[in-house]
Amino acid sequence: MDTELEKLKKHIIVEIIEYVPNAVVSKTIIKKTTGNITVTSLDAGEKLAEKTSPFDTFIQIIDGAAEVMIKEKMFSLKLGEGIIIPAHAVHHFTANEQFKMISTIIKSGYEE
Repeated sequence: MDTELEKLKKHIIVEIIEYVPNAVVSKTIIKKTTGNITVTSLDAGEKLAEKTSPFDTFIQIIDGAAEVMIKEKMFSLKLGEGIIIPAHAVHHFTANEQFKMISTIIKSGYEE
């Protein structure tokens, strides 16, 4: 089960998760009913399967570079860059090289 990072403690986010050969690894930073923040590492050659989310998702690359296909359009993201994946958009990630990313999902505000 995912647990949140310890509160009232400084964290170097890029260092809280390691690369694992031939693997995708995720760690929860914050998980609430109103949204969550997760950090994920992908080893070179790995992919995150195609999926959709009912909420907008903000992705920021914190190490390496990634390719993300959103609605059949490819985006290359490098260190420091981010993108908002719209709610209900089909998307998947490809790691041509190792990369780490932060994913932020806000589940409130869709009532409007």
